[in-house]
Amino acid sequence: MAAKMHPGTVESAVPRLQLLDEQGTVHEDPTLSPFVEDVDTVELKGLYRSMALARRVDEEATSLQRQGQLVLWVPLRGQEAAQVGSAWATEPTDRIYPSYREHAVVFHRGVKPGELLQLFRGHTAGGWDPNEHHVNLYTMVLASQVPHAVGYAMGTALDRKAAEDAGEQVSETPEAVVAYYGDGASTEGEIHESMVFAASYDAPVLFFVQNNQWAISVPFSTQSRVPLATRAAGYGFEGLRVDGNDILAVLAATRYALDKIRRGEGPVMIEAETYRMGAHTTADDPTKYRQRDEEEQWGTLDPLERLEMFVRETHHVGDEFFDSVTNEGREMADELRADVLAMVPPTFDEFFDKAYADPHSLVDAERAEYLDYQAGFAPQDDQDDSGSEGAHA
Repeated sequence: MAAKMHPGTVESAVPRLQLLDEQGTVHEDPTLSPFVEDVDTVELKGLYRSMALARRVDEEATSLQRQGQLVLWVPLRGQEAAQVGSAWATEPTDRIYPSYREHAVVFHRGVKPGELLQLFRGHTAGGWDPNEHHVNLYTMVLASQVPHAVGYAMGTALDRKAAEDAGEQVSETPEAVVAYYGDGASTEGEIHESMVFAASYDAPVLFFVQNNQWAISVPFSTQSRVPLATRAAGYGFEGLRVDGNDILAVLAATRYALDKIRRGEGPVMIEAETYRMGAHTTADDPTKYRQRDEEEQWGTLDPLERLEMFVRETHHVGDEFFDSVTNEGREMADELRADVLAMVPPTFDEFFDKAYADPHSLVDAERAEYLDYQAGFAPQDDQDDSGSEGAHA
């Protein structure tokens, strides 16, 4: 199902690429097919498992938020193929810059669900070590991570060139950077500025936009009169438009793009057309702005169901595998719930330690002011006891 466009939409010259259609049939594409020739039954099962487990964590996190155990949750349901397919195409040394919905991406990089949910429980502003997983922390400000991604990419390219000029040994696989954002963020000025810099300096960065059709309550047809991938040409680099519910197309397109980027051919943009099947966040009510028939139409394009149909019918994968994934998901959800309920909230004064890497006199003064303010709320009995002891002394 293609994205619905505004009546004044200009027809795009960027074709929508697809390998695995809605009926679970694979089609050949001269650009993409060579990049998934090695995908066998084992890897397909791995892709399905990652998608299914990410969805199960998403369901459990939604339940935890509804029960008051999380401050907020950002559902990913419907976008599993776009996230898992693109993440699988990266190298472990590639740097990932997510926004706030890329749960399947960070799980693929080794971040544990419990670490992620520390953020949504309000216990931390992070949750994991970016350098350990080569994936930056979430950002809640639309598009703010994209200039950072481009700057990092420019830096890695300069470092590599400096090392080569000095005759130093460099990795055979140049590092690439992937910046994830949504269709809503695509209208932010930071995206334009980032693409200008990336194109000007041939930064090794992939702009990966998940077009899930809705920027909270604003439909994509209002945001743009052309597919987002069309915009890449205006900056002088290639833009690909893929069926974001087709995990084979996403995997192939990302491999193709990263191959170009590693060859020094500059940035690439991928628009994965998918659909947010749930709410924007658990603070949102999509029934206020979306029609039920639209949700039902996209529901028939569920990425998990499509891949399951394919591996069952073409690769003869039976119930035993799918039952094992279901059981693994149930155990993961139980473990996640236990982790969340066992989390001990930090005291507020601990956050003063996180303002700067090194001690700062102003922060120390503000901490002392805060602690003094808190001391004013000591129980009356304690104050009386202290006064009595002082008097007797």
